[in-house]
Amino acid sequence: MVQAEDAVVARLVRGGSHFEVLVDPAAVPDIRAGKDLDLTERLAQDHIYKDAKKGDKISDEFLLKQFQTTDVFAIAKIIIREGEVQVTTEQRRAMTEEKRRQVVDYIARNAINPQTGAPHPPMRISAALEEAKFHVDPFRDVEGLAADALDKLRPIMPIRLEHVKVRVHTKAALYPKIIGDIKALGKIVEEDWGADGSWTGTVNIPGGAQTDLQERLRAKTKGQVEVTFVGGLG
Repeated sequence: MVQAEDAVVARLVRGGSHFEVLVDPAAVPDIRAGKDLDLTERLAQDHIYKDAKKGDKISDEFLLKQFQTTDVFAIAKIIIREGEVQVTTEQRRAMTEEKRRQVVDYIARNAINPQTGAPHPPMRISAALEEAKFHVDPFRDVEGLAADALDKLRPIMPIRLEHVKVRVHTKAALYPKIIGDIKALGKIVEEDWGADGSWTGTVNIPGGAQTDLQERLRAKTKGQVEVTFVGGLG
């Protein structure tokens, strides 16, 4: 379970009564996005409180009356989705900075400059978001925030989300060294073993991951690999 000092209070007022849980702040965006997240390790305690700081627990009878269940994890999800999440100023600042970094990384990995076909550097994306005065809600999921961020970025810079197809060619002996990185960044859609034992694979990857893929593979093979751009997938 998350430690109590690292948790935040989620509070819901229903029927004039307060219902609170102590939850890992990192779990809040996924729960609010409707994802079926297992809260077993995400609550500081598996209790529903009237006042979490005082430790005032709510009886099963009252929970059943208000939520038609006594399942703590099911009730906790309702509280987190429908209620308010209370954080200190310092917690919100740290969470907002971390979420902004995640949004920038997501865009850098998945988007390209359609004029050049190349990814935008993360620093350029971050600076453009500052210019656009983009507000980061630390309790929203990264994909949803990234979609809104792209709307703000388009008037400032040429950018769009796109997957691309690349062809990777290397010696058979080097295949085991690079296949893990290839699968981590993309999906192999076609592969062929040459008569000389060489391996050629066609891989679909996020547009922004092109540079990362090339750098990883060249490092693993000491430059004995060819990575060729084939085309965009949209």
